[in-house]
Amino acid sequence: MRSWLYRWSLSMIFVWFAGTGATSAAEVSAADTAAIRAVVQAQLDAFAADDGKRAFSLAAPGIRKMFGNADRFMEMVRTGYPAVYRPASVSFLKPELAGATMVIQGLRLTDARGASWRAVYQMQRQPDKSWRIGGCQVVPSDERVT
Repeated sequence: MRSWLYRWSLSMIFVWFAGTGATSAAEVSAADTAAIRAVVQAQLDAFAADDGKRAFSLAAPGIRKMFGNADRFMEMVRTGYPAVYRPASVSFLKPELAGATMVIQGLRLTDARGASWRAVYQMQRQPDKSWRIGGCQVVPSDERVT
C-alpha cells in the first residue's frame, strides 16, 4: 500500500506542476522571496533534525490532507526525496510567479554522494498571506552546485 501511495502522490504532484502553465513576467517581491526562502529552508532544517511535525506544518493544506500525518509525510520524503531529505548543499534560484497565489522556487542541490539535483518547489500563498509548500519535483541535474 505504501508503494502505491508513494507512486500516486508523485504522479499527482507531477500532474499538478504540468498544469501550472507559463510564468508571469512580473517579479516576485523581495518580501515574498525572503518569506518563501525562509519556509523552504525551515522545512529543510526540519528534515535535517528529523522533526516531522515541523516539516509537515510547512506543507500546504492539500499536501497535509494527502498524507494525513507527519509520519507518512516524512516516510515519503525519506524514501522518495533523499536529496531533499539530506542535501549536502543547497542553492536557491530566482523564484518565478506562476499565478496570483503561486510561486515556483527552484533549488540546486547536491546529495551525500555528490550528485547534482534540481528541486522545483510549488509555493502557495495561504489566505493569511503566509506561504506553504504545495509540492516539490526533484530531477537529476548536470549543473554544478557551488
